Amino acid sequence: MPLVSSGEMFKKAYGKYAVGAFNVNNMEIIQGIVDAAKEEQAPLILQVSAGARKYAKHIYLIKLIEAAMEDTGLSICLHLDHGEDFEICKACVDGGFTSVMIDGSKFPFEENIALTAKVVEYAHAHGVSVEGELGRLAGVEDAVKVNAKDATYTDPDQAVEFVKRTKVDSLAIAIGTSHGAYKFKGEAQLDFERLKKIAGLLPEFPLVLHGASTVLPEFVAKCNEYGGKLSDAKGVPEEMLKQAGTMGVCKINIDTDLRLAMTASIREHFAKNPSDFDPRQYLKPAREAVKNMVKHKLRSVLNCSNQA
Repeated sequence: MPLVSSGEMFKKAYGKYAVGAFNVNNMEIIQGIVDAAKEEQAPLILQVSAGARKYAKHIYLIKLIEAAMEDTGLSICLHLDHGEDFEICKACVDGGFTSVMIDGSKFPFEENIALTAKVVEYAHAHGVSVEGELGRLAGVEDAVKVNAKDATYTDPDQAVEFVKRTKVDSLAIAIGTSHGAYKFKGEAQLDFERLKKIAGLLPEFPLVLHGASTVLPEFVAKCNEYGGKLSDAKGVPEEMLKQAGTMGVCKINIDTDLRLAMTASIREHFAKNPSDFDPRQYLKPAREAVKNMVKHKLRSVLNCSNQA
């Protein structure tokens, strides 16, 4: 079964639910995610950051995902997350990805348009979808580091111009989410009025939320219990993400929660089994923790179970 593009996934999802885009770094994370999606019969995007691509190597990730499709029969979209320049996007297009993100949000508006349009032209010629970004999220994820003072929300009118001039297939917007296990001053708030306006100006156009992990309290608590320092970590409330999925957001990125689920499990294992040195013994429960967390997301946050 070949990899698929995100286009049909988004058409089916629009206004009803969001497709989960889960970051992958190794075999156990991939297995946990795809096993959850198989059991839930959910559409699935697996995405690779530049950091993950360097860590695991492009070819290893491709082969692992091919094995996952053969094992589960799932249709999977393989997406580059936060491509920082034309070269990495081209390498991923040429290397078998079916979707790429070019993140030109750090550049002035006109430069972002020029870079994004260049990637779109190349990718579309090869049948690959492109996600752009307008507005800047605060927080840290791999090489993406933005201070809160430099974060900017997406301007709705600029979003229309950006989509028209670049011809992107989807757009990541900034409405109050943030990368990483970050802290809010008070309760998290998403700017739903801004989202409503953007969706109204771009009808039926797929929008994307980055920085959308909910930082589940049980994993934070477990990490802290076994030596972590995440007591103040907070994410976006699940009900907010679920609401966004009915308002034009077709893709919601999840990375931090994967890391927390796996790390909490491994910390617990070594606390209880300090002399263990068999990777299978601590990676097996970690893989199961990833699977259970993803199943929860698919059912209760993304609302996309039985939509594959």
